[in-house]
Amino acid sequence: MLCLTSARVGRLLARRAAAVSSSSVRMDSHDHSKVSEKLDMSRPMYRDRLDTPLPDKPYKDVLTEAEKSLKQKEKGPWSELSKEEKIALYRLMFCQTYPEMKQPTSEWKTVFGGIFFVMGFTGLMVWWESIYVSPPRPKTFESEHQAKQLQRMLDMRVNPIQGFSAKWDYEKGQWK
Repeated sequence: MLCLTSARVGRLLARRAAAVSSSSVRMDSHDHSKVSEKLDMSRPMYRDRLDTPLPDKPYKDVLTEAEKSLKQKEKGPWSELSKEEKIALYRLMFCQTYPEMKQPTSEWKTVFGGIFFVMGFTGLMVWWESIYVSPPRPKTFESEHQAKQLQRMLDMRVNPIQGFSAKWDYEKGQWK
């Protein structure tokens, strides 16, 4: 079975167009290396998570000169650091604090909207099928027909010992 990706199809068409015509009009496929960035999953990555307080690597790897001097100052006594410097050092190591991570988002609105949309669409499909697709309701569902069927079963004395007809009093004409 032949399976071609869009990139291979694009390259194939580009080669055929170049071979057919030598004019300046040429079909080029997209360069997929520029479309998506490749990640090396074997290297440690930064991730803010509540269950892992210390990520595998710091938030900022590449530091500016001011941040490098602040890191050098970190090695000394912390009593000499100001509150802003301590916060800046924290932000070099972590992107978010625990309260920022625990802050609720509005994602639940999107989830509920999607659920209600799917339920509404399903309801419309069921309604449409009941009108245009499903056959009409059989006459055996009507109460008059069921009453006639019940009377016929009693007249035939269906299952008279322990079943249906055993619960009918034939002399009085009512249920026991």
